[in-house]
Amino acid sequence: MNVLMINGSPHEQGCTYTALREIQETLSRHEIASEILYLGKKPIAGCIACMHCKKTGTCVFPDAANGIVERLDTIDAMIVGSPVYYAGPSGQLCAFLDRLFFCSGDKMQGKLGAAVVSCRRGGATAAFDRLNKYFTISNMHVVGAQYWNQVHGFTPDDVRKDEEGLQTMRTLGENLAWLLKNLRAGREQGIPFPQYEERLRTHFIQ
Repeated sequence: MNVLMINGSPHEQGCTYTALREIQETLSRHEIASEILYLGKKPIAGCIACMHCKKTGTCVFPDAANGIVERLDTIDAMIVGSPVYYAGPSGQLCAFLDRLFFCSGDKMQGKLGAAVVSCRRGGATAAFDRLNKYFTISNMHVVGAQYWNQVHGFTPDDVRKDEEGLQTMRTLGENLAWLLKNLRAGREQGIPFPQYEERLRTHFIQ
């Protein structure tokens, strides 16, 4: 079992990283492998609706999104972490996820997904909601905790003092580990993956 965590903060080891590390340590106690992918500080292109990915299976922009697409068969769960900017996730993270999920949304089916947000004071639940929409449109199973998955603080040291926030991260890690083990047990027992109807796409003038 393997969990990919995406750190959408420009600060490689900032508040968002601190929250993700708390989850990672919990998963490690359950012997579940995980990694944190840092997107970096360079500009990230948004989706340009060129449909290149529908022809080739990869995005026209050669960055880490294509690396994830190539590895999706080995990833069982995805955690997306972001700071809160104007009550939303970071712009570069949304640009990245727009392309990743448009390119490979069908391959996300059946995987576990969780969002984690970090803020100084407010806007966390709006950002949290925005990130969860990537999972709920892709037939992923959203993992929650004892509270919305958020930590508070202006610095990593502040976050380390947010006892409830860090406990929420550990609870999220426990829930994720439990669900991953159940999914593995189901596969071992031969429980089939859901069979979906052919996808219908309508718009509101029909």
